[in-house]
Amino acid sequence: MAELARLRVYPVKALDGIDVDRARITDGGTLEYDREYALFADDGDPINGVRTDAVHRLTAAFDPDDRELTLTRDGDERTFSLPDERDSLERWCGTYFGEDVTLRRDRSGGFVDRQRGGPSVVSTATLREVASWFDGMTVKSVRRRIRANVEVDGVPAFWEDRFVGETADGFSIGDVRFEGVEPCVRCIVPERDPDTGAHDPTFRQRLVERRRETYPEWVDRDAFRSDYSLMLIADVPPEHRGEALTVGDSVSW
Repeated sequence: MAELARLRVYPVKALDGIDVDRARITDGGTLEYDREYALFADDGDPINGVRTDAVHRLTAAFDPDDRELTLTRDGDERTFSLPDERDSLERWCGTYFGEDVTLRRDRSGGFVDRQRGGPSVVSTATLREVASWFDGMTVKSVRRRIRANVEVDGVPAFWEDRFVGETADGFSIGDVRFEGVEPCVRCIVPERDPDTGAHDPTFRQRLVERRRETYPEWVDRDAFRSDYSLMLIADVPPEHRGEALTVGDSVSW
């Protein structure tokens, strides 16, 4: 039986995510707490993995009940209460990244990298399949590299690809409806070790080659702007926003 196996949100954009058992769909169509905060540089761009690989060496943990963010760099651990201790957090992070940073907050839709679409979706089987393409890579490593919000088990690899294209239908998790927007074209972040930031120059080409070899028959190739794509960007229609997802919910389509 297909079911919701994991929910993961990223309270501060580009930093570590946390697993949650339940998450409400916000008015903006994203998961509660997902990318609710983001650090921005003086030039207006976000501090993320595209800008600097230093984000990989910064460990983050977030307590959604107490709204406390704990950051660790080179053995130096600090806990900040958000948003009250924003100034202290900005100074600490500014020292780490070597530039002035500003913390911003968006509770309605978060700081996602797309104009349309909410939660990102992938199947557990996809993670296993991709991990098998690289020597020594684990499912956990693939999960951390692609940073999906919603993970579905009990379906085949690349199940999520069936929901994009002109004739594609949507799917439901519990009572919440999802519609596919587009396959997620990847950036440089999945090419890096999620712990050290070390870059693997072979990752991109290997993933592209194997994707081309393993597209399932249900895939609409015209819906893919690039073969360097992995996971689905989905949209929750307005009438389903405000509802919640719970790990263990059934998945139907």
